[in-house]
Amino acid sequence: MNIFSFTAEFGSEEACRAHFKEERDKLGVVCKRCSHTAHYWIKSQWSYECKKCRSRTSLRSGTIMQSSNLSFLIWYKTMFLLTTTKKGFSSKEIQSQLGLKRYEPVWAMVHKLRKAMGNRDDRYTLEGMIEMDEGYFTIEASENDHKTQKAGRGSKTKSNVMVMAESTVLEDVDTGKVERQCRYFKAKVLEDHKADGTDKTFENAIDQEQTIVFTDQSTSYVNIADFVEIHISEKSSETTTRETLKWVHIAISNAKRNFVGNYHKIKRKYLQLYLNEFVYKLNRRYFGERIFDRLVIANITGL
Repeated sequence: MNIFSFTAEFGSEEACRAHFKEERDKLGVVCKRCSHTAHYWIKSQWSYECKKCRSRTSLRSGTIMQSSNLSFLIWYKTMFLLTTTKKGFSSKEIQSQLGLKRYEPVWAMVHKLRKAMGNRDDRYTLEGMIEMDEGYFTIEASENDHKTQKAGRGSKTKSNVMVMAESTVLEDVDTGKVERQCRYFKAKVLEDHKADGTDKTFENAIDQEQTIVFTDQSTSYVNIADFVEIHISEKSSETTTRETLKWVHIAISNAKRNFVGNYHKIKRKYLQLYLNEFVYKLNRRYFGERIFDRLVIANITGL
């Protein structure tokens, strides 16, 4: 979707609100009081009324737009900006594009959308052949970090991120040529290098049936074999990076380049949100214009 088609379809508050209702009607509304699913639509109030208990649910209620004072039009423009490019926009740039005076509501809106992206991807697990490794992302050091106290304000540190890629090896029957393609990715911030944290993160991310995992020989992966059918570990080398863990390292490299080019001083507690956006768009890299529609759905279901 380009800016001209977006403006033609979503050029007013009424158009955005009507589209949001249409998408929410498709997904269904559940009453918060009695869990009933049949509702009347009260257009004058832009609310649903439960046919059983008469409780009302606003159009925003239960979505990530709940409690937001920003208009539907602003939300839709922001979702368009977040999905229109691979690289993305910083909250400051979105504020500028929207022509809004206050930065804080924009920052909160963008992070809510990033959280919804992560919640959406958390619904799915990886299966088949999986590459797994860890990358170190530069972030702003905490004020409580003893290193920061020595280096002063603005110093940086590293945060450990587990990256997983669902890759499939394909062999041409006629030529015997082997090609490796990658379907889906996951990236999760780790608190430390201990195996317990790695195990829990990995277990939540995969379908444990008939899964083959490739890693290096890090000590934090000693228990991975307990969760999968086969665990293949290789000593870290240039060949491992280039072949065995190819897609993981491409993703890590692209994410780092994306962050450096778009964001300034990412704090540790928000790193996962930035990773959510990167992985969400990476997993939907072939969706084209549909990625905007998928983000609207994530808005509705991602609270």
